[in-house]
Amino acid sequence: MSAEPDANAEARVRAPGDAQALAQRTERLTRRGLRLAQFTVAYNVVEGVVAITAGIAAGLVSVIGFGIDSGIESIAAVLVWLRLSARLRHGEADERKERITLRLVAITFFLLAGYVTVEGIRSLVVGETPQSSPVAVGLLIASLVVMPLLAAAKRRVGLALADPLILADAAETRICVLLSVSTLLGLVIFALTGAGWVDAVAGFVIAAFAIHEGREAWEGELEHDHGHDVDDDGDHDHGADHGRTAVDG
Repeated sequence: MSAEPDANAEARVRAPGDAQALAQRTERLTRRGLRLAQFTVAYNVVEGVVAITAGIAAGLVSVIGFGIDSGIESIAAVLVWLRLSARLRHGEADERKERITLRLVAITFFLLAGYVTVEGIRSLVVGETPQSSPVAVGLLIASLVVMPLLAAAKRRVGLALADPLILADAAETRICVLLSVSTLLGLVIFALTGAGWVDAVAGFVIAAFAIHEGREAWEGELEHDHGHDVDDDGDHDHGADHGRTAVDG
């Protein structure tokens, strides 16, 4: 008498192990996202203080706006930090609170856009001539080194979990990269030509970026790579539902 393998029994044995492995992977990725948020807070507090101080000293609106953006990114990272910590404590995401968090992030973007727009217009009307700032240039170059790496790390975690909150934090960091580029270009052009209006234009570019990202955060329209998630080892998985289950479970 031969015993045939019981496929259902095998599935029942394997399922608990799979669920445990998925839970462990989710917790590991969530903790990684938490560490990235903590690093973001620490780095951007220092970056913001240095940028605002250098911007005020040199009369550079775009650098002041960049520093304020660093502060906004710190606030957003603190919100992500708190939500991920709560998720680790309770074992699940509170979708209502995380939607509120995304909208708070969006509001800070709109405030940034309003500030740099008003200041840019004021500097054009008054005819202010900013000074060059080697400190600001050095800070922006450092940001161009650190921020792309940080944004990529956050995005990998966010895609692996299909997590809109972590993806929003990654979007905050990506806008910091774009702002670093536009602000640095503005400073270089000003140093070469002496055209004071370039700084105001760089500020308007910051406002445009901020409005765009703010609208996406408000509406929850964040990147998911069209259904291709990235796991914690950098490989691509198919199906965003896998990541969403990991977060909600």
